[in-house]
Amino acid sequence: MPAMSWGRYPRAQHTREETPEWRQQLVRAMSGHDTFLAFGLGRSYGDVCLNDGAGLVRMHRFSHILSFDTTTGVLRAEAGLSIAEMLSVIIPAGWFTPVTPGTKFVTLGGAVANDVHGKNHHKVGTFGRHVRAFELMRSDGTVMVCSPTQHVDQYRATIGGMGLTGIITWVELQLTPIASRMVEEQSIKARSLQEVVELTEEADADWDYTVSWIDVMASGGSLGKGILLRGRFSDAADGSLASPQSSQLLRVPFDAPSWVLSRPTIKAFNTLWYNKQLAREHRRHVDLEPFFYPLDAIGNWNRLYGTRGMLQYQCVVPMQNGVATMKSIIGELQRGAGASFLAVVKKFGSHTSPGLMSFPQPGLTLTLDMPNSGRRLFAALDRCDDIVASVGGRVYAAKDARIRGDRFISMYENYSEFVQYIDPRCSSSFWRRIHNS
Repeated sequence: MPAMSWGRYPRAQHTREETPEWRQQLVRAMSGHDTFLAFGLGRSYGDVCLNDGAGLVRMHRFSHILSFDTTTGVLRAEAGLSIAEMLSVIIPAGWFTPVTPGTKFVTLGGAVANDVHGKNHHKVGTFGRHVRAFELMRSDGTVMVCSPTQHVDQYRATIGGMGLTGIITWVELQLTPIASRMVEEQSIKARSLQEVVELTEEADADWDYTVSWIDVMASGGSLGKGILLRGRFSDAADGSLASPQSSQLLRVPFDAPSWVLSRPTIKAFNTLWYNKQLAREHRRHVDLEPFFYPLDAIGNWNRLYGTRGMLQYQCVVPMQNGVATMKSIIGELQRGAGASFLAVVKKFGSHTSPGLMSFPQPGLTLTLDMPNSGRRLFAALDRCDDIVASVGGRVYAAKDARIRGDRFISMYENYSEFVQYIDPRCSSSFWRRIHNS
């Protein structure tokens, strides 16, 4: 059966797949004549987690917690442990992950390999900044503990290294303390993209977490109107830490027909979503699950995009002329039949990641989920890449399924240094694609 990422495009047929649970099984999984790639829970959107025509090492059973100091908040766990599994242990003890993406169904190894970021980048930077150490196993049998003081070059290459430097066996992470599961949340309606950005800059000074949903189907002065969401954990020790995690409320049982997420339906959805909040501002206290992981409540939500799957596009552009740049990107997608009901804007701060190939840099980041509508959309995304590159921005490999190789390489100034540390037997569909295009 073909393997696929969360975007369900492209698909891959692997020559062999291994699912180790113990260390010796992991060593055997790295043997063979083909290349291999570690695979977590497949929540990357393109082909960075696939290795078409070669080997895949599924890590989700390599997931034991090795140690957890509840006093200092230092946790060491095997790389296949998911954030969801970790949260079930650390939240009752009064700790939370320092950085989380929009889903808890990612592994610690995947979080390191993609150097994930969240709603609090302006405060604490990327996941990699909080990794105290990890163990890296290479195909030649070399095993090394990498940290800011040990095997520093491999440490920097592996954080954000897309799984190409070897297999991460365990990760040691510094957690952040919390007193409650509850988040103080404020949502504010903005009438334009310019206002969204202004509100974001204002919120970043006092709020730990900020993100904005925007309407990319609007036009004229309303283009990019949206709802800013900002939050911070409650300081009250209210006893909620012992509450169980929520389970999925719904599941999408089949691939939706193409009309479900067509341009007319997405435009109608965006209008309804923007107008669902009547007041300009709204405050409430919510559990951390719907605040951080709203889509995790819907199982297999990616099937809403139908059999052709979806493309997610995430870029970062400098703050200078950032609004104008994002408007140009959105305009190209509108002309190229790109329709997105899940469009997000965040601001990246100045915290530098240790990772050579880490995606975030200071500026504005735009993320869009779009049904895979074919050639016109691909051509529009190529033009978006040109816009991003022209202002010194980047495209995120973990979300990509189609960027041209020379364009991607030009966006990452540490590329030449990074390639020195790639394991000669590690590869991926993404890596081969950008070197063959």
